[in-house]
Amino acid sequence: MGVIGLTVYFLMWPVLVGATLFVIARGFFKDWREARKNGESII
Repeated sequence: MGVIGLTVYFLMWPVLVGATLFVIARGFFKDWREARKNGESII
């Protein structure tokens, strides 16, 4: 692997982690808004 390959490999992980956290947070806040709208607890 050259320098470009290692750079892409190194930078790929923060992007994957960020995308995963974004999807989880989006679902959480959607459920949270829906629970508040219905007057329910999120737990």
